[in-house]
Amino acid sequence: MVPAIPDTSDEDLLHAARAGDAESLEALITRYQPRVLRFGNRMCSDREDAQDVVQETLLTMARSVRDFRGESSVSTWLYTIARSFCIKKRRRSKFAPAHPISLDAPEGEQLQGLTDLGPSPERVAYGHEIGAALDASIRALDPGQREVLLLRDVEGLSAPEVGTVLGLSVDAVKSRLHRARLAVRLHVAPLLGVPVNAPPPSSGCPDVLMLFSRHLEGDIARDTCVEMEAHLETCGACRGACESLRRSIALCRATPEQKVPTAVAESVRAAIRSLMSQQI
Repeated sequence: MVPAIPDTSDEDLLHAARAGDAESLEALITRYQPRVLRFGNRMCSDREDAQDVVQETLLTMARSVRDFRGESSVSTWLYTIARSFCIKKRRRSKFAPAHPISLDAPEGEQLQGLTDLGPSPERVAYGHEIGAALDASIRALDPGQREVLLLRDVEGLSAPEVGTVLGLSVDAVKSRLHRARLAVRLHVAPLLGVPVNAPPPSSGCPDVLMLFSRHLEGDIARDTCVEMEAHLETCGACRGACESLRRSIALCRATPEQKVPTAVAESVRAAIRSLMSQQI
């Protein structure tokens, strides 16, 4: 496919694609193919289903690009489409549970971006063992928590954008996100060489893990933040627990894009060119 030039924005490519420029549409699709595949693989838990999601999502995008009014970002629009196909695949899959959990149902319990984590081993090398543990921990999440974590911490959407994709309030997104982050941390922290267990409530220590996750979302008051920092300076156990959470979130952000199989990419390319030729 035509490469999506790095310094060409999504908005510029979209504007040209809406005007009928086939190369811009192909470039935009090339840019998002690996991301949609990564999302599909994690949500569908089946490689063939994920590849079908890629094709169906990108073809839907191509068919409706001229009707897209830009009321949301390209990524928000595209993940909304991809999610709908993932839900359909999940309902039809032989791996689906006998009583599927609705991705839209409210849970029983209920910074727009991460702070700069700087260079770290997980950003330099995505080890097989750690990557496998991360995959397993994400797949083990409740579907509602899994999609929030994928969209926020892997795909990098903001909390409001995730809410738009899922039809949830920002508060509901963050509630699911915090719980998902803590669950993933328990699986991967032992492989990172950092403490797993936070002090129990009876120790008198605050719930530093939940506070730290909320801090990353800009939801902690300055006074609370100062108190938390002072506590971490004197409590090694809480400091280690926060470090394990920080590094597990960094792992999510460092998840590599997945190469789209040549046959899938060529199939999408042929279908889009056929579609564009019919619209001329």
